[in-house]
Amino acid sequence: MVLTACNSAEQTEGEEKEKHIHFLYNFATNSLDPNVDSSYVPIRAGITETLVKLDEENLTIAPWLAESWEGDDGTNWTIHLREGITFHNGNPMDGQAVKASLERTIEESVAMKNALKIDTIEAEGNTLNITTTEPFPEFISELVNPNVSIIDVTAEDIINHPIGTGPFALESFSPGSKLEVVRFDDYWDGVSPLDRVTFSFNEDPNARTMALQSGEVDIVYRPETESIEELKSQGNIQVDSTATFRVHQMTMNMQRESLSDVNVRRAVDALINRQEIVDNILLGHAEVAYGPFLPSLPFAPGYEEPETGSEAALAYLKEAGYERVDGVMQKDGKPLTLTLLTYPARPDLPLIAQVFQSDAKEIGIDVEIRQIDIPEEYMAANRDWDLATYSNLTAPRGDAGYYLNATYHPTGALNFSGAEVPELTAIIDELNQTVDQDKRSELAEQAADYVFENKINSFVLHPSTIVAYNKDKVENWVTTKSEYYMITNKLDVK
Repeated sequence: MVLTACNSAEQTEGEEKEKHIHFLYNFATNSLDPNVDSSYVPIRAGITETLVKLDEENLTIAPWLAESWEGDDGTNWTIHLREGITFHNGNPMDGQAVKASLERTIEESVAMKNALKIDTIEAEGNTLNITTTEPFPEFISELVNPNVSIIDVTAEDIINHPIGTGPFALESFSPGSKLEVVRFDDYWDGVSPLDRVTFSFNEDPNARTMALQSGEVDIVYRPETESIEELKSQGNIQVDSTATFRVHQMTMNMQRESLSDVNVRRAVDALINRQEIVDNILLGHAEVAYGPFLPSLPFAPGYEEPETGSEAALAYLKEAGYERVDGVMQKDGKPLTLTLLTYPARPDLPLIAQVFQSDAKEIGIDVEIRQIDIPEEYMAANRDWDLATYSNLTAPRGDAGYYLNATYHPTGALNFSGAEVPELTAIIDELNQTVDQDKRSELAEQAADYVFENKINSFVLHPSTIVAYNKDKVENWVTTKSEYYMITNKLDVK
């Protein structure tokens, strides 16, 4: 009995010394398939890594699992992998394993097949030789995408238990609820000081805030905006508000009859009261946006502030042949009604939708707000909507090419507007084959200006990413601009 009691005491003492962090995220996921799922949880939770990563300070691409690369002609690429790296199951991360992982990526994801433009892959030792289907100078930057995470494709259940190379190995996964990860003791880039991390999900911002205040969790991604000052007043909570490569936009479905008219799209844009939304919904934790890219980025155009408000919207609608009859905006006797999609995981988006609905009603436009759960899936599969409040990373590679290709090229995975505009496509195609950075910036500005002038989408604001955490416990947390790198081997507890 005495021995049993001693053993129990030792076990309890050991458990108390375990270094553990509980991180609460705002998006749930039912899949951990790194090559397909848009939640990017495997890379955010420190399970997987990509061949290269973004150096966020310098907006350049930095080595990660790959140590170097060459591809002067933009078509034939040689990638040299780091030596001695293993997956969590002990299998080597060599050229053949990476080849198999990349091949799975382009087999499972049409979006990544279009983005990477890979024709052939050959592996010898720790060297990959990759040929693209066309000259593609920004090929390496596309390898930053979390969907190009390198995994062991021989794993039995990639959807629920992917095997990566990151500082943490997956222990368990409860779809839609949480995952538990444990330290990978053979991690190649310095073993984590933490024993384990709980990465859980809750799409209710108020619940996330309360979980931090109660001590149930240690780090909260995007707490309730209204609670920020209260959180700051608590002595043990640190609140970070960081500008990121993200934009909240009003996506236009150009395949709908009314929105095929540029003047109707301009009217929609004019009705967006950006400053009011920044001040009253984001409480100043954002910057007004007229284009997709942060003004500080070298390829962001300078915009003259467009004329906005109800009078400007009415003038555009008149140009499109609409008139207000008995308080109803109509054309040829048919009322102008719009279906506006939004989703609760980003709580400011439904509020933006409500503000727009109210302002549109004042000039006789009926806006029906429809809540959806997974915007990418719904907008890709359905065309029964006109507008959507949507939040998008626009420069997570430090380059304009990702967003422009994904959002406006006919083959783009995020081209929910259905844009197929030859002039714009030609600019993007030229951008894809241009190496010189000054010329790339010039082409990116041309594309962004085209979107602005023709209102293919409208842009509302650049939100800051807000993270709150227990500063008495958490050490070395960094809020990144790309929102990719969260649970790292540097994260620690005091």
